[in-house]
Amino acid sequence: MSPPRSTSSSKAARFSRLHRIRADELWHLYAGGPLTVSAIAPAGTLTEFTLGGDLEAGQAPQGVVPAGHWFGAALVPAATYALVGCTVAPGFDFADLELARRGPLLAAFPQHAALIERLTA
Repeated sequence: MSPPRSTSSSKAARFSRLHRIRADELWHLYAGGPLTVSAIAPAGTLTEFTLGGDLEAGQAPQGVVPAGHWFGAALVPAATYALVGCTVAPGFDFADLELARRGPLLAAFPQHAALIERLTA
């Protein structure tokens, strides 16, 4: 997992902080879950997908976050863990990683305040 993701096993830290990169990122679920990935487009549209094995419930084993979107992830309340991996194309560079700052994001996307407060430090 990349640096924005929490490595703590406590309930309070079971999420990946909002961040963005300059490339598309494909998330893969290997075990555990389900895990919901939330992404805010530059225009303010929120999209979410849930990584999991229950296809009939709308879960999927993988999902894509487009370049330039603010995104983060959180375990669904009943989940105890998720082992995920990410593929970045055309490639990942730490210089392209931007961690979200709560204040500016709230000012830009007040309609997503609950999500921003939950997935920022």
